[in-house]
Amino acid sequence: MKIDGKSWRAIWPIGTEAAEVIDQRLLPHEFKTMRLTELNDACIAIRDMVVRGAPLIGSTAAYGLCLAANCDSSHASLKVAGEKLCATRPTAINLRWAVERMLAHLQDVLIAEIPAEAWRHAEKICEEDVKINHSIGTHGLKLIREIEQRKQGAPVNILTHCNAGWLACVDWGTATSAIYQAFDAGINIHVWVDETRPRNQGAFLTAWELGKHTVPHTVIADNAGGHLMQHGQVDMCIVGTDRTTASGDVCNKIGTYLKALAAFDNGVPFYVALPSPTIDVSVDDGLAEIPIEERSGEEVAKISGADSQGVIRSVNLLPATSATANPAFDVTPARLVTGLITERGIVKPERDALLKVFPELFAKS
Repeated sequence: MKIDGKSWRAIWPIGTEAAEVIDQRLLPHEFKTMRLTELNDACIAIRDMVVRGAPLIGSTAAYGLCLAANCDSSHASLKVAGEKLCATRPTAINLRWAVERMLAHLQDVLIAEIPAEAWRHAEKICEEDVKINHSIGTHGLKLIREIEQRKQGAPVNILTHCNAGWLACVDWGTATSAIYQAFDAGINIHVWVDETRPRNQGAFLTAWELGKHTVPHTVIADNAGGHLMQHGQVDMCIVGTDRTTASGDVCNKIGTYLKALAAFDNGVPFYVALPSPTIDVSVDDGLAEIPIEERSGEEVAKISGADSQGVIRSVNLLPATSATANPAFDVTPARLVTGLITERGIVKPERDALLKVFPELFAKS
């Protein structure tokens, strides 16, 4: 995608010595990149949300193993490095998927050849992510075109939650891929952007990248979405996911479930855009089986922003004596999901439908 006319990806290699990422903690107020030169850098980038979004976390983990291999390419050492990466954030399945794929691919490679092969395979994972997400967008575009035809030129209003944009992937995004393709095709489109407390990924990241691509959008408080749906101002919802179960339950950023409930009550189609590596066929009941990351209460108690001088500052929001809770994700039951937008088409959120479209995933379980 483009930033001020220049093409960027969210992660890229620097030869076979380092990987570079956009430091998303500083957006939208400051644009900087961070160079990852060792395994611990990759772990910190994932844990501290320098990078975030399930596909990008997976790609960062793949490069993290490359950095580990540069220091010690023994299989035992790489396995330890993989577990260290997987421990950084437990909910997004792409993280473990990428680590396990890298380790499996390197299992039969000669020790001396592992570092170079690791870099080649990590790049392959990233290129596949770009291709998959573009394909997700082409299928989502068909849904947007159907609404455009019904509305006869009036704006197609799409509500998003959190950031499922190109900043959450290597490029294109999942939920935003269809949005970008629709906008580029000349469709009159407008995006309602949930702020997504407590880390404000919608307000900070989705709004920033949509603005850089000049897509019309409006940032709203998280609690405004239901009101907009009640008044016919939302034509469809498209969100991403960090893990989707074999039965179609969707785990995504906290607050997604409430949007799905509002959409269901108001007859608004609720779609989830996901690449196949985000499908976890080992899990059937999302509510019971998916571990929900509990993040620091500091994220709830404080908020950061730029002051009048452009300096990024953090301020306290709560009484000093108040306790905080900060579950980072929630699970939306499959019954509330209209469809899953995948690289192979629109799929019903049901086991049989997923099995038919992605039989190879179930064959491995």
